[in-house]
Amino acid sequence: MDLRPDQALRRDQWGLPLLTEIASPKPTVLVVAAALVDADGRVLICQRPPGKQLAGLWEFPGGKVEPGETPEDALIRELKEELDIGVSHACLAPFVFASHGYDSFHLLMPLYLCRRWNGTVRAREHEAIAWVRPNQLSEYPMPPADAPLVAWLRDFI
Repeated sequence: MDLRPDQALRRDQWGLPLLTEIASPKPTVLVVAAALVDADGRVLICQRPPGKQLAGLWEFPGGKVEPGETPEDALIRELKEELDIGVSHACLAPFVFASHGYDSFHLLMPLYLCRRWNGTVRAREHEAIAWVRPNQLSEYPMPPADAPLVAWLRDFI
């Protein structure tokens, strides 16, 4: 469609909503998680405790990235707090990420693979933990953001 300069549409004629008409976006929350893989090729998942949002569902260990933290630093901190294990930066391999819109926020969650750690894994903040073969992960109910990661792990490990 060719318009002469005197026929050009003004911005208010474009039919697009004004900036004041666009709802403010949901905040993005950065959460980091790990797929701990043992010598038998099993992946660790953790059951969310009662009283927490999404209680009873199974998830990959990890948590929120605090201001000033790198995702790797946050994951190392979270794994120590949640599972009482030590992990070094060199043992975290970026794998895949989840992007999921919840009602009040948008979650962005990188998932790292980790095959080496110091200490014995134990549940400190979860109701239970389980070592599960990748092809059986789909048998455990997971939060919407975690569930799509199962196919990646099943196909990769």
